[in-house]
Amino acid sequence: MLSTEQRDQFQRDGYLVVPDFKSMDDIARLRQRAGEIVNEFDPGQGRSIFTTRDQTTATDEYFLRSDNTIRCFFEEEAFGPDGQLRQEKALSINKIGHAMHDLDPVFAAFSRDPKLAAVARELGLVDPKVWQSMYIFKQPGIGGEVRWHQDATFFETTPVSVTTFWFALEDATIDNGCLWVEPGGHRGPMRERFVRNGDDIKMETLDSMPWPNDSSAVPLEAKAGSLVCFHGLLPHYSAPNRSPVSRHAYTLHATDGATTYSPRNWIQRDASFPVRGFE
Repeated sequence: MLSTEQRDQFQRDGYLVVPDFKSMDDIARLRQRAGEIVNEFDPGQGRSIFTTRDQTTATDEYFLRSDNTIRCFFEEEAFGPDGQLRQEKALSINKIGHAMHDLDPVFAAFSRDPKLAAVARELGLVDPKVWQSMYIFKQPGIGGEVRWHQDATFFETTPVSVTTFWFALEDATIDNGCLWVEPGGHRGPMRERFVRNGDDIKMETLDSMPWPNDSSAVPLEAKAGSLVCFHGLLPHYSAPNRSPVSRHAYTLHATDGATTYSPRNWIQRDASFPVRGFE
């Protein structure tokens, strides 16, 4: 699936953009199903807001119980001072997470793709295990910022193996909040570790190395259908979306079953709901 040049780029820069990986028909089916999930969602079930500003205080029971099911989360700016939605529900949801790839047939079909399995192997995942899926809306006007972070913070393995597979479902541009990355930043240390013990969570600081700034960060603009792969230690970020255009994306996080998955990671599986690969 990947050329030698593409594999070399991933090793050198910590990321890779593969254009035209998914068809427009694939994307249309996923978008339609995401819309159906949102339409069926009753805000009375949970008005949890997703934010990366202070995840230890913002993470609530509704979020923690979303680890192995399917739940919707609102944008930070979705509600007005009166506690009511500023706009219709469909334009207020930040994301759906976190087990659609296992529990929903449409998402499973999109996620369990022989081409994707091949890419994962070529990027070094000997025995891929997919722990998390997220459908991210990045709503027009109110799409929330995602602060600089590394995905290994949330999926610690020994050695580090988590790899992110991020699909552009719409054109991702600087204007509507595309990803920003630090090329080569995956060779730096893991800065934080998100730890769960039952319902107790905390963010542990591991290294004080500063996050990237404008001098080292580059935007990853991507056309709809593109697959963006990046290393679990690669620092990445996305700005708020103040444009009138949404930036839908779908992302999967996979580790290598040949590594040791931390029992303190926030998502765990057991024999009743085993973690699976891309096939």
